[in-house]
Amino acid sequence: MHKKALSAMLRERRARIAPESHGLARPTGQGRRAPGLSQQQVDFLLNRAVHTYHRLESGTYHHPPVSLLREVAQLFGFDEQEWVSLCRYARDEDPPGPLRPTAGKEIPGMWQDAVEGILHPAYITDASWDMLACNTAFTQMVPGGRAPGNMMRFMLLDPDGRQVLSDWETAWAPLLVPQLRAALVARPDDTVLRRIEAEVLADPLAAPLYEAGGAVIHPDGDERPIRHVRQGPGWLRMCAAQPLASPGARLIILMYRQGVRLDGAPAIRAH
Repeated sequence: MHKKALSAMLRERRARIAPESHGLARPTGQGRRAPGLSQQQVDFLLNRAVHTYHRLESGTYHHPPVSLLREVAQLFGFDEQEWVSLCRYARDEDPPGPLRPTAGKEIPGMWQDAVEGILHPAYITDASWDMLACNTAFTQMVPGGRAPGNMMRFMLLDPDGRQVLSDWETAWAPLLVPQLRAALVARPDDTVLRRIEAEVLADPLAAPLYEAGGAVIHPDGDERPIRHVRQGPGWLRMCAAQPLASPGARLIILMYRQGVRLDGAPAIRAH
């Protein structure tokens, strides 16, 4: 637990909330000059026992439950990055999932320009692998010259995807299905992911691979074979990152080399 950071964060955000906005009167007790909700009013709004919130803000509530942190974050209007900070300060760990179901479903519009400025094929998907942005270099490497609506469905189930992704059954699918499983653990109510899972389980090629499981949860640094629509067989090295304002979204940069496998690059470290 990081008491000072936790206390400062909660105190500052609590002070922003006018009691009147929740139908409560402003406390007028002796010595009460602080703006915003009182700690007792937070307990009342969260339907928690008296002094529960005081214990959290003061740092004396060791390893508070995620349910309490989520209720506080929603009451205080935290964004997704503040939610991550709250869990780290209070529990020394990242949250088990996003604060809101809509998290990871959109990115700032500037990302389209940013992706267009990348020389290699690149795209961004949301938390459900729905396509949000891509560049021309990417559309030139897939059949039809159009970006798939959902990259996970394209890679696991689309015949065009299976044709483009060389050695699909050994080099691609076994590394994709664990990513789908991991996403569903974090977002069990995501209807797009559930539909893809149902389609995978109904597919005679994908279903056995999905049932076999696996531990891979991201492609960052992977190297895999591909049949580029315009340039032919080659290898991809993948760089994966996440727009910080949209947890669950993914930026994927695909470095393609025709014909031969890419040489391994040494790790980059600060001097």
